Amino acid sequence: MSKHIVAVAQGAGPMFDLRGTIERFGEILTEAKASGAELVVFPEAFIGGYPKGIDFGLRLGSRSDEGREMFRLYAESCPVRGDETFRELSAVVAEEGVAVCLGLIEREGGTLYCSAVFFERNGEIKGIHRKLVPTALERCVWGRGSAADLPVPELSVGKACSAICWENYMPLLRAHYAAQAPNFYCAPTVDDRDVWLPTMQHIALETRSFVLSACQHLRRGQIDVPGYEAVQGNSQDTVLIRGGSMIVSPMGEVLAGPLYGEDGVLVAEIDKQDLLRARFDMDNGGHYTRPDVFTFGLRR
Repeated sequence: MSKHIVAVAQGAGPMFDLRGTIERFGEILTEAKASGAELVVFPEAFIGGYPKGIDFGLRLGSRSDEGREMFRLYAESCPVRGDETFRELSAVVAEEGVAVCLGLIEREGGTLYCSAVFFERNGEIKGIHRKLVPTALERCVWGRGSAADLPVPELSVGKACSAICWENYMPLLRAHYAAQAPNFYCAPTVDDRDVWLPTMQHIALETRSFVLSACQHLRRGQIDVPGYEAVQGNSQDTVLIRGGSMIVSPMGEVLAGPLYGEDGVLVAEIDKQDLLRARFDMDNGGHYTRPDVFTFGLRR
């Protein structure tokens, strides 16, 4: 079967509240399943949270006690690979029977990683991608992924890959994925700028894949954490991340979105036969490559 229904989920869970976020994950997945979705992409850091607007008390050469406590609260709300939270997430996915790419902050020892977890519709974890380069201040909070963290799993709906937020501006990472001809290029993000739309269209055209980008929609009122002072302001209605989720075809056509200013699930029916139609004149995993001119390798 070449036709499938895919979805991107826009929203956020309650900050530093793992139990509440898992419940929100289940609610959104149920909504997406009711729309017929067979694959759902969730935003960057949906599980664990993206603490937009705070600095964890960081200054060059110094860290504050308050910042250390904020990091502790953050880290304790992030699951450890293989723990009960991962098993519960797998159970939620299996109950709905939908394949998922889930943005998640995972903890390993004292280090956090910004990850994207691929679940098969039976709840089996098919791969976990860790963000290679956290951006700017993120580098003080998250660790770096490695060459071992770049899965391209074969899901029931097709082959998928993931690049998180500004990883999408890393040409060699995109080349690595394009060479494997994914059906679905998943882009969890918190980048809510207007330029994200043409970025996703460019990547769809470049990889000739269906691009599914899910962005958080987060307001200050969703954060009930002592000492959380966002630089954007602390009114309950202050928008910290405005969204911008979308689905784009292999020819760069916007099939759904971008959605701004609200939570929601965007759905599109896609035809995987469009992949071959698009790769007729552009195949960066095949006839549009020049291995006699350029060489590319992955250090494993």
